[in-house]
Amino acid sequence: MNASLKYIKNRAPPGIIPGQPHLSSFAEIEAQAATQNPSQPAAQADTQPPPPPTQEEYQNDIRELSRDMILKEQQIEVLVASLPGLNTSENEQMERMKELERELEGLEGERIEAVREREDLLKRVEEKIGSVGGMR
Repeated sequence: MNASLKYIKNRAPPGIIPGQPHLSSFAEIEAQAATQNPSQPAAQADTQPPPPPTQEEYQNDIRELSRDMILKEQQIEVLVASLPGLNTSENEQMERMKELERELEGLEGERIEAVREREDLLKRVEEKIGSVGGMR
């Protein structure tokens, strides 16, 4: 979106508003500042802004940028709609979190028990292997 706004700022042809004084475009103001301030490095002074696009090119570019912005906005809406707890109150969300926490604690207990069982089985297998190896 920032790139779109920068494009519009830098490439928009100046528009004349009826009943309003004519103001210089950003490019014209920057060009005037560059010519009035010769203390800038020569490399920056040599760079010229690209020529303004024709009205038709500009309108086509604006349509494309508008489509892109609308698409991004729709993608954001889909992401927001998929957020959990969007239609629940804060209390309901807190209860759900507590429920999930209890479930996690239960699963952690099961995991610890499975680790103990694995260690016991590993000891038994090592003892059996050691007893078979001691028979030789």
